[in-house]
Amino acid sequence: MKKARHTSMKKTKIGILGAGGIAALMAKTITRMPQAEAYAVAARDSKRAKAFAETWGFTCAYGSYEDMLKDPQVELVYIATPHSHHFAHGMMCLQHGKHVLCEKAFTANAAQAEEMIAFAEEKKLLLTEAIWTRYMPSVSMIQEVLDSGVIGTPTLLTANLGYLVAQNERMIRPELAGGALLDLSVYPINFASMIFGKNITNITSSAVMADTGVDAMDSITLCFKEGKMAVLTSTMLAQTDRRGIVYGEKGYLVVDNINNPQKVSVFSLEWKEVAAYEVPEQITGYEYEVLSAIRAIEEGRTECPEMPHSETIRIMKVMDEIRGSWGMRFPFEA
Repeated sequence: MKKARHTSMKKTKIGILGAGGIAALMAKTITRMPQAEAYAVAARDSKRAKAFAETWGFTCAYGSYEDMLKDPQVELVYIATPHSHHFAHGMMCLQHGKHVLCEKAFTANAAQAEEMIAFAEEKKLLLTEAIWTRYMPSVSMIQEVLDSGVIGTPTLLTANLGYLVAQNERMIRPELAGGALLDLSVYPINFASMIFGKNITNITSSAVMADTGVDAMDSITLCFKEGKMAVLTSTMLAQTDRRGIVYGEKGYLVVDNINNPQKVSVFSLEWKEVAAYEVPEQITGYEYEVLSAIRAIEEGRTECPEMPHSETIRIMKVMDEIRGSWGMRFPFEA
């Protein structure tokens, strides 16, 4: 089922906190959205902010995060800093009365997530996690195929995500909440949750650790109350096919690229493709989370239905439990 198009003529003025690679992807998105205005960007030094603003056509550039947040024109802030800083930066935005779209992983742990969400609700401000796959049209597309019964009752799924990103500083430094879990495994975990729900009865996992003490590769198995199982893998040491496969007694469904689904295919018990569905054309895929945030702000809501606060907290608790089983703690955690 296709979601209704956002028809408001008012442009929401967006500020981006951080000026790295993911901030550039968001800038590329909002500069092509009629509902959003690429208004402000903030970096830790003014030269970087000005260069970013010039590249993407932003109106304002700030050499400090707080200076941008003092600008009364900024309505919605997209947080594009490392996981370790999401809590501090999110709280700072909320303290300045700004609505927040915070990049995944939402925070470093569930305690931070709960505190930040409680503060946003107290302030009556929107706070939502920018886990883009939750907002995409492919979510309802996959669900409609499964609901049709074409593959029967789904009981097993596998999903993987891997990129050659071990050279990236934010991925390997524990003080930046690095590791594959918060950056990569979060997607297979969300994929499993979107399909099998939230009634997890058992979690088992293994990790291969990098020299810096963070996880470089993960293998995670989730068992669900309904007798279903999800087997998930992620790595920052190799590039994988990024596929998600859902198996039933009549066939199976394949999602090409769980990180940004491109195609959904159905296969019979004879391993023959019997149906294929292409996802709608998109700007980058980030536009769906931005549109949802804008709708929520206009409707006076503090969360987005695609990724409610309760689900953000639940996923963070799952990752806390996984990380705890490895004895892996970040330096800033008590």
